[in-house]
Amino acid sequence: MSHPASSAAVETKAASRPVHGLLEIKDVHLAFGGLKALDGVTFEVPAGKVSSLIGPNGAGKTTLFNAVSGLLRVHSGAMSFDGHALRALSPERITALGLVRTFQIARGFPMLTVFEHLMVYGQQQPGERFWQALLGSRAARQREQQLADRALAVARQLKLEAVINHRVTALSGGQKKLLEIGRALMAQPRMILFDEPAAGVNPTLAEAIGDHLQAIARGGVTVLIIEHDMALVGRISEHVIVMAFGKTLAQGSFDEVRNDVAVQDAYFGARR
Repeated sequence: MSHPASSAAVETKAASRPVHGLLEIKDVHLAFGGLKALDGVTFEVPAGKVSSLIGPNGAGKTTLFNAVSGLLRVHSGAMSFDGHALRALSPERITALGLVRTFQIARGFPMLTVFEHLMVYGQQQPGERFWQALLGSRAARQREQQLADRALAVARQLKLEAVINHRVTALSGGQKKLLEIGRALMAQPRMILFDEPAAGVNPTLAEAIGDHLQAIARGGVTVLIIEHDMALVGRISEHVIVMAFGKTLAQGSFDEVRNDVAVQDAYFGARR
């Protein structure tokens, strides 16, 4: 793959067909000093599908995820999730709407077990309310059991059941990637943003992760991934968005963006 083309060659290209999105990004701008990290990003993510956000290193993909999830404040433009404006919301409020993100480097609490990690990320924790935690009400016990049942089901779904009582420090890199997926599922999301979910794992596990992402979408959760593995992107993605130099370059099916001249120049290598 050749080096990306100059930023002057990047032009925003509209999708080849209308896309009605659960997540909508419109003319988003964000700069760090004089560096334009996001320079008019515009695209939509269709509901109930696996979509991929691709582009060269430095294209602004993770910066955009950070903005969408409330970790960064954009300077202008609009971001909405199912009609809810996101720009002024905290990460906690965005998560409560059902929009959850993961990180490229798995995060968590090293001394907790897999089961405890999953429980921590469950929603509506009874222990978070002082009187429920103190008195141990029947409703609190029921909710605790519901979360435990969900944690076991998520572990089983991701084939982590055999290590459910292991501390995170004892997990392989691939198992930590799966646990990151599990923590997102525990939040009962409507959409998950995955930042390079298959990075650094062997091809067999990368294929399994792709299967998990497709299964998540079939279960009704919209999936958007940042990914550099084009074989994985081509296999599981129903919609692909290409970014370069903080701009939206193209969007459409994998074949459509792969055959786009501007994408070939900026990402896949100079056209032949």
